[in-house]
Parts: sequence; C-alpha cells; structure tokens
Amino acid sequence: MTRLARAVPVLVVFVVVLVCWHVVSTVVLSPARRFLLPAPHEVLLVGFLDPDNLSDLLAALGRSALVAVLGLVIAAALGVGLAVLMSQARWVEQAVYPYAVVLQTVPILALVPLFGFWFGFGFPSRVLVCVLIALFPVVANTLLGLKSASAGLHDLLTLHRAGRVRRLLVLQFPAALPALFTGLRISAGLSVIGAVVGDFFFKQGEPGIGVLIDLYRQRLQSEQLFAAVLLSSAFGVVVFWLFGALARRAVGSWHESGAARDRVR
Repeated sequence: MTRLARAVPVLVVFVVVLVCWHVVSTVVLSPARRFLLPAPHEVLLVGFLDPDNLSDLLAALGRSALVAVLGLVIAAALGVGLAVLMSQARWVEQAVYPYAVVLQTVPILALVPLFGFWFGFGFPSRVLVCVLIALFPVVANTLLGLKSASAGLHDLLTLHRAGRVRRLLVLQFPAALPALFTGLRISAGLSVIGAVVGDFFFKQGEPGIGVLIDLYRQRLQSEQLFAAVLLSSAFGVVVFWLFGALARRAVGSWHESGAARDRVR
C-alpha cells in the first residue's frame, strides 16, 4: 500500500470533521453563542495568521515542549533502569512493581497542589508532573519486552556460559526494543498532557501553553483558545510520530513486528 493510499482515509476524515465543525458553528449555533465553537477559518485567521497571537503561542509552546521533553527523558531513564533491575531480580520486581502500578492509578491532579507546596510552583514541579505521568508506560512495556526474549535463545546463551550483562545486551535489549518504543510513544503523549496540566497549576515564571489556554478561557477568547489547543495537540502528534519513526529505524525488519509491517506494505 502506497503512502498516498494510506493518507487518503486520514484526509477524508479530516475534511469531514472540518465540514461538520463549520456547519455546527455557522448553522446550528446562533451568533450570540458562536463563541462556544468558532468557525475553522476564524481560528485560522485569529489564532495562527495574526502575528502577535502566533508569536505568543509559539513561545508558550516552546516552554511547554521543554518541560515535556525533559520530563520524558527523565521518565525514560528511570523507567528503563527500573525495568532492567526488575528483569534481573525477581525480588526487585515483587517489591517495586506494585508501587509503579499505584503510581499509575493515583490521580495526579490530586497530587499536583502538594507538589507546589513541596517543590514550589515553578519549573521543577512542572517537570515532576510529566515524569510521574510518563513513567509507568516505559516501565511496563520495557519489562514486558525484556521478558519476551526467546527461551530457546536463553538456552543457547546458557550453553555458551553467557553472563547476565552479555545476556541482557545481546538478547534481552534487542528483543525489548519494539515494546520499549511503544512505551515511549505512549509516554510522549502523556508527557505533553503533563506539561499542559502543570501549566494550569504552576504559573510562576514564563507562561507555557497551558497558562495561555487558561487565560484565553477566562477572557472568552475562543479563537485563540482553540488555536492553543490545536497547537499543543499537534505537538503531541509530532512527538508520537517521531518515536514511531525511530522505532522503525531501530527495529527494522529483523523483528517480527517489523517483518509483519513490511508484509502489509
């Protein structure tokens, strides 16, 4: 299947969404209530084609992107490290993994005000929110990937008297790459969400995209509000796509997932 053929369904859905959006805004809603859903061309004109608004949005997005990327890097390092430890020692997994699950189930929004009291309402607290939100998918997927290595290959390395480090580097890490990148793609989107959520609560310092969203909401500037939401969503999609591209380059066709994808093409 060619790239153009794969893109056609996406473009069709995009056009349908735009048409429905325009109809609801201009036909269904009365002029007095049109601020609830401004037309797509109004969002484009006011939010993106106005130089002042666009510069504010891009500057705020850059600050939030820095928070999201830094939080993702820290979460990836911690997650992979914990997964490696748990894969090498059963007692570590039994002791640590339940707390990782608890971390995933605890409502982060309930903890965000506490982070402000403990660590201040600035940059470190924003990064911490991203780390906590993005950590579990990396841990869970990497651990699953490390455990998915072939039992036959494990036996082969045992015959060659391979130690833990060699077994980890030669067998388990390559086998875990698809699962690891799946976790990173999930965590990348969650990290962007964490950066926006952190902006809502931690407003010290330069404003991020979440601060602008809250400001536009208070002022009922719906065109700028929709533009900020769309821009932050686009950033999340780009990060997700980037890790997907890295996964394809790293995994290639040697793994079952890459071979299956090549057959589909």
